[in-house]
Amino acid sequence: MTNRFGVIFPGQGSQSVGMLAELALSCSEIRETFTEAADVLGYDLWDVVQTDSAGTLNMTTITQPAMLAAGVAVWRCWRARGGAQAALMAGHSLGEYSALVCAGALDYPTALSLVEARARYMQEAVPEGQGAMAAILGLDDEGVQAACAEGAEDGVVSAVNFNAPGQVVIAGDSAAVERAQAIALEKGAKKAIPLPVSVPSHCSLMEPAARRLKDKLKAANVAVPTIPVLHNVDARTSQSAGDTRNALVEQLSKPVRWVDTIREMQAQGVDGLMECGPGRVLTGLNRRIERRMRIFPIFDSTSLNKALAELAGK
Repeated sequence: MTNRFGVIFPGQGSQSVGMLAELALSCSEIRETFTEAADVLGYDLWDVVQTDSAGTLNMTTITQPAMLAAGVAVWRCWRARGGAQAALMAGHSLGEYSALVCAGALDYPTALSLVEARARYMQEAVPEGQGAMAAILGLDDEGVQAACAEGAEDGVVSAVNFNAPGQVVIAGDSAAVERAQAIALEKGAKKAIPLPVSVPSHCSLMEPAARRLKDKLKAANVAVPTIPVLHNVDARTSQSAGDTRNALVEQLSKPVRWVDTIREMQAQGVDGLMECGPGRVLTGLNRRIERRMRIFPIFDSTSLNKALAELAGK
């Protein structure tokens, strides 16, 4: 049993056609949250998520609003069913926006507008095919960083997601990423897996997108969250709205420090986690970071009821 729990939200990569459909049968908040999104975005986001008839769900500009909506919807469902308030929140990459909405720093329509623009800026910063990402497995952080330094040559490649011990994602120019993968294998990596993405997130190639996002964030209403949110860039919480804006801008072109984030949660007394959103990607990562910390992914009615039994009222 846990006394102090944190909530984490997944980002791109956790989406799937039909996600949250079963949970929506018992939680009206799911459909309601997606309906709100449709009003802002101008298209039926729930229909895209459930049918993907046009094959667009995995497009960055669709995925980001969809994952934001999914995280917020699950959190709303949790609270509506009597789920307790969290002590801390965090989100992986795009998931940080879900955390900020649920923590009261951003209102939901504002966040939808921001992530839609964020996705567009990212896609426009690097033409499709010119950037790449890859997961390096079985090599320590220093080894991955050395492989990137050697593989960069006249291009860009860097470690961008420190997801778990022995699991680091790299991103940059396609050719540089390919070179770094080969070098990582020479250095002892067990695997180097290219990721099916169109944008090299969290590397310096995203700086033009970050500058555009900074301008858009200036006009956005941002508040100090009522629940502390650990930011990707430094695993620290904001002390002001300006801090939050800066963290979101820096996030685009700097690494996601997920291992540091989970360890900071533990350092602050969190002894249980809840993953709000489709799938169990973060659950798998977090079991590699800290096995002693219990984690409850919520994505259907069975997982919701299990989490409520363990965490409600804590």
